[in-house]
Amino acid sequence: MASSHTSLSGGILAAIRGKRVSLAGRDPAGERGDTVIASYNIHKCVGTDKRFDPGRTTDVISEIGADIIALQEADQRFGERAGLLDLERLHRDCHLIAVPIAAFSAKGHGWHGNVLLLREGAVAKVHQLKLPGVEPRGALVVDLDLKAGPLRIVAAHFGLLRHSRARQAEAILAAISEADERPTLLIGDLNEWRMGRRSALSSLSPIFDHAATAVPSFPSRFPLLALDRVMGSPHNLVTAVEVHNTPLSRVASDHLPIKAYIDLKAALGGGNPIEAVSAAQP
Repeated sequence: MASSHTSLSGGILAAIRGKRVSLAGRDPAGERGDTVIASYNIHKCVGTDKRFDPGRTTDVISEIGADIIALQEADQRFGERAGLLDLERLHRDCHLIAVPIAAFSAKGHGWHGNVLLLREGAVAKVHQLKLPGVEPRGALVVDLDLKAGPLRIVAAHFGLLRHSRARQAEAILAAISEADERPTLLIGDLNEWRMGRRSALSSLSPIFDHAATAVPSFPSRFPLLALDRVMGSPHNLVTAVEVHNTPLSRVASDHLPIKAYIDLKAALGGGNPIEAVSAAQP
């Protein structure tokens, strides 16, 4: 227990200093993996300077350079629920395309504000999951066929209440248990900073290790809380995680983006994702 706590504290300190956090048991030479994943709560394109600037948000997304990126708060919350970003510019400048979904309105881009952007690959299946809780929240469950192999992305934005987050974590597990087996990433703003048994995400174990990949991303000016997460199943899917901490990202939103490197080929070589994770538990 003490060694686990020390490792986690070291990871948090490294992330605050802008360093990459490598995961235990991974080969440092292979940290890059074959695919770069990111998650970014864009705060409706309103920065810490209180200025609404979608172009600045797009510039941060370009900086990140991810192959796949999940965005949260990408639509207006009320009224027309219109999308806030220029999807054509994202395609032109960042080479990213939004995974097609049934948005809330004709002008909307996301599902409860969630948008998944993809550089290349085929979309095999999309499930728009309504999450339980007091606030209206949702998740996108997207099956992708990439050059490196099949991958499932669960892009979510959990609620502000702990009880809601616990129920939302259980809903995610139920959804993927009913789906075909493939390497899976749970990414997004999960609004949980606690670790261990006190965490609302503790029910995700053993499928996802909610503590191993935690790096602080909020608030963007001086990140202390690991609200944004990238978790993989099997556990060898994610090789390293870092915050994207730049002068632009510190002002563009109250959250910093997080970036993860995955080795899909290695994860597929491990056999059944659920069995591989379960077998690793004591």
